[in-house]
Amino acid sequence: MAIERLGLINVGGKDYTVVGPDISVGQSAPDFSVQALDWSTVNGLGDTAGKVRIIAAVPSLETGVCDRETRHFNLEAASLGEDIAILVLSTDLPYTQKRWCGAAGVDKVMVLSDHMTAEFGEKYGCLIKERRVLRRAVFVVDRNDKITYVDYMPALGVEPNYDEVLAAARAAMRE
Repeated sequence: MAIERLGLINVGGKDYTVVGPDISVGQSAPDFSVQALDWSTVNGLGDTAGKVRIIAAVPSLETGVCDRETRHFNLEAASLGEDIAILVLSTDLPYTQKRWCGAAGVDKVMVLSDHMTAEFGEKYGCLIKERRVLRRAVFVVDRNDKITYVDYMPALGVEPNYDEVLAAARAAMRE
């Protein structure tokens, strides 16, 4: 059973429970299974082996901040090249994600659903128990599946520092 921690995230003036441990720089990234837009199973690290991965956890693509973040990473994806995979995970259902991607023109990042098992959320310390959504966080994983960058946002509405994330991904490419 995963650990539960209260007080790491506050939503609307109320503390919520985060399920799972926080991930740290230097540790091996845990692999995880999630669903693609067609409901097929994707192994987040296994299916992107040999690439540097930017993994962004977002509460829901249907919110303004998540929309902006995912569109931003989609724009950056083209300039990063084929050796970097960008995965954006939420607990939105795959058909909701597919509709959103089509409407937003998002086609360069892998949008994945942690809805069925919340395995990613539990392994990466991102699952907010009471709402069953992911807390916003970004991870960079190198080609050898080591964590090289971690940032857990202090609130659901805070965007990541895109420049830092992209710099960490480019640095991991040079290693």
